[in-house]
Amino acid sequence: MNSINLTSLMLEQTYISTLLNKKVDSCLSAHGLSFTEFIIMHKLHNAPGDALSRITLADSIGLTGSGVTRLLAPMTKNNIVLKTVNSRDARQSLVGLTSTGKELYLDSLISFEHSCSSIFSLLEESEVEQLLQLLNKIKC
Repeated sequence: MNSINLTSLMLEQTYISTLLNKKVDSCLSAHGLSFTEFIIMHKLHNAPGDALSRITLADSIGLTGSGVTRLLAPMTKNNIVLKTVNSRDARQSLVGLTSTGKELYLDSLISFEHSCSSIFSLLEESEVEQLLQLLNKIKC
């Protein structure tokens, strides 16, 4: 493969990712959330048993454990998430959404879905499916 094309692809996908994140951040700011906080809430809302360990959560969103811990601190303070401590091993503590967090997630999900519809409105359904397939193919 041509390294110039691969370099261009990497730079373009980074730029597009930044643009998309800004658009989604803008729509979620009305709910007092960042896109990363929304992703955390989405993972917790869809987790088996409605809770995940900090490490599992970090792995599922591509962050470090300490990065997730820093994000969870204000979310805990704002009563969005609740940490259930394991007395034997703090690494096994679980994080879940509070009732306030669940309500905030469902409200922000509506805005998020509208934003996604707007962002991808120029693509046909088949193109969205193809894009998803390609992204999953290169997922590291």
